[in-house]
Amino acid sequence: MKHLFLIATLVLAVAACNLSSKLKSNNNSNSSSSSESTTGGGEQVEQPNPTAAQTAALANGETVKWDQQGITWTLPPGWKKEEVRNESFSYSGNGAFLIVSVSVLPQMENLTDASIKAMYEGAKTNQKIGKYDEVRWLALDGQRGVQFRESKPEMADDIRRLQWQAYRKYAGQTQLVNLILSTNGAAFPKHEDELYAILYSTKLVH
Repeated sequence: MKHLFLIATLVLAVAACNLSSKLKSNNNSNSSSSSESTTGGGEQVEQPNPTAAQTAALANGETVKWDQQGITWTLPPGWKKEEVRNESFSYSGNGAFLIVSVSVLPQMENLTDASIKAMYEGAKTNQKIGKYDEVRWLALDGQRGVQFRESKPEMADDIRRLQWQAYRKYAGQTQLVNLILSTNGAAFPKHEDELYAILYSTKLVH
């Protein structure tokens, strides 16, 4: 699974680099406006609003911090560390996983707004063809990003992911943060409350 994670991280970084070159010519027309802190792509940015069941999923949980990146989460009891490195972070518990990667993208410094909008539109297109069953703008700890959820997979053992992506400035760097919460398709309904609860618990150093 670690090999798949590394491959996915590399694909994301390459895609972002390719996107940056395509967007440079449109940079002036896609500059941010004062309203974009509360709206994205013409749609409202949602804030975390956990249900009672989602809140209960983290009862007696543990707060873990990714020191290298200044990000913290609250995890349910029993979750264990898999790997923590400078640009990757993973924990797991009872067949569910939290996997986070950070890609440093200096060439995206002036293009993040246009890029995140393109990311959102791409996710909406995938929703129309049935790949995703949820796509929305979601702000975690004040950081706007795109959140999407894969549809129920064809095979019960196939992985189903809840994902959030955002650009941020940290330690003088422009970063793409890619957060994935997953389990297999059959187990996803059982883990859904805790996966959303972990997502909503995200805290980022600004």
